[in-house]
Amino acid sequence: MPKIKSKPDRVKSDRRFGHSLQLQKFADENRRRLDGFLSPLAREKEVTKMPFISKIERQSDYRSFPPNHPIVIDNGGSYFRIGWAGESEPRVIFRNIIQRPRHKITGETVTVVGDHDPALLKYFDCTRSGPRSAFDSNVVYQFEIMEYILDFGFDRLGADESQINHPVLKTECLCNPVQSRSKMAELLFETYGVPSVAFGIDAAFSYKYNQQLGICSGDGLAICSGFNTSHVIPFLNGEPVYEACCRTNVGGYHITDYLKQLLSLKYPHHMSHLTWEKAEDLKMEHCYIAKDYVSEVHLFQKGDMEAEEKTRCWQLPWTPAPVEEVPSEEEVARKAALKEKQGQRLREMAEAKRFNRINDLENEIRDLDILLQRLRDASEHDIPSILAKTVHTSQQEVESALSKATQSLRKAKGEPVESLEKSDPSSVDRYNLISIPDEMLTPEQIKQKRKQVFIKSTSDARQQKKQKQLEEEMERERQKKLEEERRLENPELYLEELRAKHRDLSEKVEQRKRFKTNGGQTNGNENGSGGVGRGERLNSSQRERMRLLTTAAFDRGKGEDTFGAKDEDWQLYKLMSRDNDDDDDDKPDPDEAELTRLSSRLQEIDPTFFKPEPGSSSAEAPPRFRPLTKEDFQIILGVERFRCPEILFNPNLIGIDQAGMDEMVGVSPRRLPSKGRDVEDKMTESILLTGGSCLFPGMRERLEGGIRMIRPSGTPIKIARSSDPILDAWRGASAYASAMQFPQQTFTKMDYDEKGEDWLRSYRPRYTI
Repeated sequence: MPKIKSKPDRVKSDRRFGHSLQLQKFADENRRRLDGFLSPLAREKEVTKMPFISKIERQSDYRSFPPNHPIVIDNGGSYFRIGWAGESEPRVIFRNIIQRPRHKITGETVTVVGDHDPALLKYFDCTRSGPRSAFDSNVVYQFEIMEYILDFGFDRLGADESQINHPVLKTECLCNPVQSRSKMAELLFETYGVPSVAFGIDAAFSYKYNQQLGICSGDGLAICSGFNTSHVIPFLNGEPVYEACCRTNVGGYHITDYLKQLLSLKYPHHMSHLTWEKAEDLKMEHCYIAKDYVSEVHLFQKGDMEAEEKTRCWQLPWTPAPVEEVPSEEEVARKAALKEKQGQRLREMAEAKRFNRINDLENEIRDLDILLQRLRDASEHDIPSILAKTVHTSQQEVESALSKATQSLRKAKGEPVESLEKSDPSSVDRYNLISIPDEMLTPEQIKQKRKQVFIKSTSDARQQKKQKQLEEEMERERQKKLEEERRLENPELYLEELRAKHRDLSEKVEQRKRFKTNGGQTNGNENGSGGVGRGERLNSSQRERMRLLTTAAFDRGKGEDTFGAKDEDWQLYKLMSRDNDDDDDDKPDPDEAELTRLSSRLQEIDPTFFKPEPGSSSAEAPPRFRPLTKEDFQIILGVERFRCPEILFNPNLIGIDQAGMDEMVGVSPRRLPSKGRDVEDKMTESILLTGGSCLFPGMRERLEGGIRMIRPSGTPIKIARSSDPILDAWRGASAYASAMQFPQQTFTKMDYDEKGEDWLRSYRPRYTI
């Protein structure tokens, strides 16, 4: 049988354990520092708000217990509990998980057992390493993780030596595989050197403990719904009957995970708030088991007052948007005065800039007049020397600069500005050859004349275009002014006419687009998918062009091809290359331009108007964006409250094809070796509910109703809940280990080495001692 770890190999384990202890000491120091500032009431509120953060203090009385005093361990799938036999409460409780985060600066990996302290998040990156458990379903299979958890548990109990010189009683699942039990025994014997070990079923310890309290009798059923699985265990004369047990792989973990999935699908925009821990809190606080699942669903479908009373609301953190207060008259007057003051300052700055501009232009014009007068009075020999001292190269350039400066000065003063070409004296010299006949010109002058004619015609066309644009702009301004007057005269009538015009024009444009797409006919080629063929997309002009191309390509004669001998034949190419008037996609459509103008106008004056996107139907409603309110940050728990715990009775809701708890209660008594109506009645007359998942309200009533539907009429049914469904397993194990006959139920390292793994297969402790 392979060994897990020998004693010299503990060095590596102690080094990993040292990181965990160092991290825990750091957390303990932070907690003590925090406890110094918080009152006891504040600390109690903090624990209530964060139920998964356990303040675990290291015990200091470890050496006060004799070596033969047993240590009791309840190794549950959710929580790990360890303490001394004979006590009523475990000393240390923490979540049965580990996590291996990295330090944000050094990158060193440490091992955190249980829940990490939120204060450590600033030093360690816990996002890349999720929590890991040693369990697969309810069976321990990751013994490396189990070693970390046992190290931490023994350390918090106060052990300061490598050897644990105390007997250990450890709980395990029902019908635990012999491989898992063997590896656990090997871990305790080889790594920790415990003198003796005993294993027991947690539900059996809870049943015996409640039997001592008088809650249940010696013959009965124990229904244990834990974190990973749910069991039904029959007891005869205080001992469990393993052959008649039933198990379903559904527990508290599946309920929490199912609740998290439902809420994530219902509120996908709040998934960051729907963590697994928060789903666990919501489950324990709000979930219940419906007495009749179908009736409860119909109740919520109706949505009456009773359903509203059963609905719960979880308000997420939300900050309301700032409300703009209506300014007072004094505030409005103050802002108006400030705006007027700023406007006056801007006007003064603009006036000063304009005054400086006028002075600069007047000085420039005066200098250009003086320069032009000097050039006129000077001889042709002195003109180049005069121009060399300036930036101008000719007298014509000086005259052009003077004309431009004069125009700029008149524009700066606000006077009407004439066309530059009309006022420019050099324009006469520029087109001096246009009025001269060609007979009086040389060939070079004729070329220059043609160039002048082209330039002048282009300039005149540009001026005409500008004049036309100016007239169109003035006409638009006039129409806009008239529309504004009509709107002010009767706003309702104006808006109705504008909507009607927009609607008619939209239908016209859409109809034209459909006609261009389909050609105004279907030709019987419409398929079932709604698509159209090539011929259906062509209009009449395009079809005529295709006909001409087909005619030209088809050889209708049988002799020599005489196409092109006549001038009329070449007319075909002109017809084929001619642009179609009906297919001018590049030309702007006046109707579309008018439709765009009407849409912009309606968006200005009608807040309810929306402009449909291209390709969408005009009847489609636009997406309405509104500011977020308090209701947008609420998680509503309605049918989820009873739908999630319902998987304990109907596992097929989450895809598990197994029996529910009530069905297992009906099956388990029929598997007993001693069958009979009397035995089965004894079983149902003493049913004990234990385990964390039995805390849901309505569990007892639902079980009783389900069992009555399975059992014969008149069967006595009595269901009781254990005194503490969570801690009764450890308390029962503590009382069991403190009995005088407990050493007879343990086995030592010598027994393990001599008898081996097969002996562990048949190991069954007696619970009545």
